[in-house]
Amino acid sequence: MIKGMLFNTEMVKAILAGRKTQTRRLVKERHLRVLDSPYHKEHSEVPDKVLLEKLCELPYQSGDVLYVRETWCENGDYELYPFETEKFWYKADEPDKVPPTPVWFRGWHPSIHMPKEAARIFLRVTGVRVERLQDVTLDDAIAEGCQGKFIGCGECVGAGWEILPEDEFADVWNRTIKKSDIDKYGWDANPYIWCISFERITKEEAINYAQ
Repeated sequence: MIKGMLFNTEMVKAILAGRKTQTRRLVKERHLRVLDSPYHKEHSEVPDKVLLEKLCELPYQSGDVLYVRETWCENGDYELYPFETEKFWYKADEPDKVPPTPVWFRGWHPSIHMPKEAARIFLRVTGVRVERLQDVTLDDAIAEGCQGKFIGCGECVGAGWEILPEDEFADVWNRTIKKSDIDKYGWDANPYIWCISFERITKEEAINYAQ
């Protein structure tokens, strides 16, 4: 079975550009309850993240195939001109591939409502691990699609990071969290997350996986 995974427009653009090969998702509250379990009390020497990986059902497994659920809409001209236009439009393509607003356009559909039929991006999971949000490394932040801002060249005097990729990622993360939840799930709260690594595959490969 091919599962769907929500990505915002910023993330989709990073995937399309080949810059994003990781995503982080919150560990659900029901999974965190194992940290208060009798087993954990009897084996307090076991690190929390090891316990979570062993006792919790992982949201994804290596080898799983996902389709990206992104902001989209149906092309109202497709039935009239099926050989001249695309069946679906995607907000991540603005303004390059999305034409000027037509008369029939009524707005974008949220990614959560995207059916598999409308998907154009498919991913294969290559690894899943649990960690604290602030465990993100420089390489992880870059794999999340964050480039930071580097001044000068590597050997130039005064060269260095003006904005670290890790700091950019912290800002990106906080923008995905509701304001009412920022104290609980924001960067400073340092919640437990699933780090999911993936590679992009073709639609044909995804279809073969599902058969």
